[in-house]
Amino acid sequence: MATEPGLHATSAQAEERGAVLALLPTAATLDFYALPASLQEQPLVQFAPQILAYLALGLWAMRNRSIVSRLGLEKGNVWNGLRWGLLTGLLLGCLNTFVILTVYPYLDYDITFLKTTPHGRLPLLVMVPWFICGIALFVELNFRGFLLGRLVALESGLWRSGSVQRLSPLALITCALIFAFDPFMVNTFRHLHWIALWDSLIWGIIWLRTRNLYITIVAHTVEVMVMYLAVRAALE
Repeated sequence: MATEPGLHATSAQAEERGAVLALLPTAATLDFYALPASLQEQPLVQFAPQILAYLALGLWAMRNRSIVSRLGLEKGNVWNGLRWGLLTGLLLGCLNTFVILTVYPYLDYDITFLKTTPHGRLPLLVMVPWFICGIALFVELNFRGFLLGRLVALESGLWRSGSVQRLSPLALITCALIFAFDPFMVNTFRHLHWIALWDSLIWGIIWLRTRNLYITIVAHTVEVMVMYLAVRAALE
């Protein structure tokens, strides 16, 4: 049962149009690090890759059918999305909370700067649940639903092996790196942005195996809530 969604998606993606649009935010992220430091500090420049990603998503959606299915948002996926997303989010949330509160301080990394981030300055009742839910929804729609899905479509013609096609290693790794090194992510969370690398790999594998974006949306939401509440309490 686990391989059927992948086989179905691979067939659907073969007919896809405009998958190359996913290269726009990818290139923008890479280009950011070639800019002078003075430009990298500009908020609009930091958000440019994500802005391009949503524009590319809109253009891609206009050129294709079955957008809901391609993104992994079919109604039949909701229950499994809630169940497995909750479990994944709790596990990752506890793991990453331990890393932030225990491992990083042990290695002499500062975490008190988290109180001064935009997320740290917002009132608790704004962050939980509304802001975190909104961030998780749009980030997963962007990075897993659109970016990873389109990179998978571009990579599908490179391999003869069906198992390698379903794993899509190039797409998975590229998406994880683009997510972890998103300019806003790096500027806001500094050395903690490395946590996003293994998060993205796990969420990406889940999406590739299930083609269920609800799982990653819920997992992202729950994980961030666990980390946010624990870290906020620890730093007060």
